[in-house]
Amino acid sequence: QVQLVESGGGSVQAGGSLKLSCVVTGDNLRYCGMAWYRQTPGKGRELVALIDGDDVISYVDSVKGRFTISRDDAKNTLYLQMTNLTVEDTAMYYCGTYQIVCLGYWGQGTQVTVSS
Repeated sequence: QVQLVESGGGSVQAGGSLKLSCVVTGDNLRYCGMAWYRQTPGKGRELVALIDGDDVISYVDSVKGRFTISRDDAKNTLYLQMTNLTVEDTAMYYCGTYQIVCLGYWGQGTQVTVSS
């Protein structure tokens, strides 16, 4: 059974940093491409950062230059380093597969709250 478990969320002040982790067990899912998504109440889930099966990385424009996605294949772990956080980054963050390739693999989410 595949499981994705996020950690590392929390509350920070604007300008601060957080590093999210997502441990994948049961399958490495590398071939799917792995991504970080975020969601705020009343809105759809937004793809924030993606690292595909060929290690090609892309970001939504609003986080470019501030967020870095990476993975450690030996640990089967996906990371999201977030710096210079703003209030607009407040959301529940989920790791998951790139849904276009492998539908339906999600973690339970970790809350990030940024205060001004």
